[in-house]
Amino acid sequence: MKFWITLIAYEAVWFISVIGAGRGHTWPALLAVALLAVWRLCVSTARGVELRLMGLAFVLGLVFDGVLVRSGLLVYAAAWPAGIAPAWILALWLAFALTIVPLFGYLQGRPWLAAVFGAIGGPMAYLGAARGWHAVSFTSPAWHALLWLALGWGITLPLLTVLARRWSQHPNPTALRSVS
Repeated sequence: MKFWITLIAYEAVWFISVIGAGRGHTWPALLAVALLAVWRLCVSTARGVELRLMGLAFVLGLVFDGVLVRSGLLVYAAAWPAGIAPAWILALWLAFALTIVPLFGYLQGRPWLAAVFGAIGGPMAYLGAARGWHAVSFTSPAWHALLWLALGWGITLPLLTVLARRWSQHPNPTALRSVS
């Protein structure tokens, strides 16, 4: 049951975030992700893993989407703060991190499948946000941005799933050091 609730909650957060951004607002994303995070972290049996995934996803989003913004490949609506990945897209990175354990557990031992899903699903999400809600736009030619999104998400999703698996097997950070 947690699987379906998490899936529906994440999809709701995604729509709230991109619709809000398309209308020039950041706060809907921040509020929706905060509510999702509170709920997920309350019901999670892998709270430490999910917190670490959120931290990593935030940094990945800051760097990845920041590079896309700085390179001019993507232009975000509700681009606050200016010049870097906007707060609403970073909030979505945090929300996505909260789906790795409950929704993508089957990918944790299949990095190639995670790479394929990331390379297809990542660009599709950005396309949906662009075409359906005008939350992001691609500079011409759009395929350049889509190629970078496919490459980035083709690396990001397997990285997050592999680390989720590793951190789940060694939930105590000091255990990783003593095993290594």
